[in-house]
This record gives sequence, C-alpha cells and structure tokens, in this order.
Amino acid sequence: MEVRIGVTYTPREIEVEMDDSDADRVRKDVDAAVSSDGGVLWLQDRTGRTVGVPSEKIAWVEINPREERRVGFSMP
Repeated sequence: MEVRIGVTYTPREIEVEMDDSDADRVRKDVDAAVSSDGGVLWLQDRTGRTVGVPSEKIAWVEINPREERRVGFSMP
C-alpha cells in the first residue's frame, strides 16, 4: 500500500510504501494523530524505516491500496 502525506508549507509530499496493511487501520491512525494536540503520525515502510509526521503539519493524506497494474497493450 502507498501512503502519501502533504505537509504544510512544503511543495513536496512524503511517500511511504508500506506492506499490504489494512487501509482502515492506517485511516484510524491518521484520525487519532490529527485529533490529538501535539500528536505524531508514525508509519513504518516495508524496509523497516519509521517515519513520523507532526499532526499540526499534515495538510492531506492519500491512502492508495495496492491494485494490480496493467502494463502493455491488449487486443480485443
């Protein structure tokens, strides 16, 4: 699963490639971090790297569960 986080006052976003985690669990973690004062959203990517984003800096979050990507051309 891919999680993209927009940070305020920064033109780039943070991308975290996670193992196939539960999207609802990640959504609940984001909600908990944003709703608490001084909270931090902690995510761990598939290589074991841990990323923390202060909740007051989060502008937006996109959770994209991994879908099968088609490559190439197909004939009808």
